[in-house]
Amino acid sequence: MAKPELVKYHYNPSLAAAILFAALFGLSGLLHVCQLVKGRTWYFLAFLVGILFEVAGHAARAYNATESPNWSSGPWTMQLLLLLLAPALYAASIYMILGRLIRLLDAEKYSIIRTRWLTKLFVLGDVVSFAVQGIGGGMMSSADDKDGLDRGQNVILAGLGVQILFFAAFILVISIFHRRIHSQPTRASEETPLPWKQYILVLYFVSILIMIRSIFRLAEFGAGQTSVLQTSEVFLYCLDTMLMFFCCVVFNLRHPSQVVQNPK
Repeated sequence: MAKPELVKYHYNPSLAAAILFAALFGLSGLLHVCQLVKGRTWYFLAFLVGILFEVAGHAARAYNATESPNWSSGPWTMQLLLLLLAPALYAASIYMILGRLIRLLDAEKYSIIRTRWLTKLFVLGDVVSFAVQGIGGGMMSSADDKDGLDRGQNVILAGLGVQILFFAAFILVISIFHRRIHSQPTRASEETPLPWKQYILVLYFVSILIMIRSIFRLAEFGAGQTSVLQTSEVFLYCLDTMLMFFCCVVFNLRHPSQVVQNPK
C-alpha cells in the first residue's frame, strides 16, 4: 500500500534554501574539524557529527526539492530523522563543556550536581531523548496510515519533552553555578587568564537557542500534520535551521578549546 502524501511535505521544498544551508553547515563543519584537531577537544566530536547530520539532512531536502511533487521516501525519511536528531548531539557536547569548566575553576562546591555525575546525568537524558525521537521518526517513516503517523508523532513529542526537561534543568544548573561563583569567586577563577566568564554567557546563549528550537518542534508535532507550522516551510528554517546554524557559528567564534582544552 502506498504511503499517504501527508507523511511528506505540504509545500514544495525550497531547493535554494536547502542547498544554501547544506553549504553553510558544511563550511562551519570544516572549520570545526580544524579547530577540533588543533585543540584536541575530542569530547566535542558529537557536535561535529551533529553538523554532519545537518549537512546530510539539508542535502536530502534539496534532493526532494528536485522531485516536487512526487517526493521519494528515502530522502524524506533521511531529512526528517537527521534534522530532528542533530540538536541532541549539540546538547551532548554542551553538557560536557560545563563539567570541564567547573573543574577548571576549582568550583565543584558551587554546582548543585556533583561534577562526577553532572555530565553523565545530562548526557544520559540526551541519549534517551535521542533514542525516543529516533524511534518516533522511524515509526513515522514506516507508517502506512494516519494512526501510524499519529503514534510516531506522539513518540517524537515524548522525546522532545525529555530534551526540553533536561535542557531546562541544565540552564538552572548553569544559572545557580554562575550566581554562586560570581558572589564568591574561587582562587582559580580569579587567577586564570582564560575567558571563562564570557564562555558562561556563550553556554547560556546556545542553550537558549536549542531550547527555542525544541519548543518549536514540540509545537510543530503537537499541532498536527495540517497545522500552519507543518504546512509552511519558513517556520522550519527560522525556528530550527537558522538557530542551529547560529550555534555552529558561535562555537566557531568561541570554540571550547579557547577555555577547556585537552589536559595533555
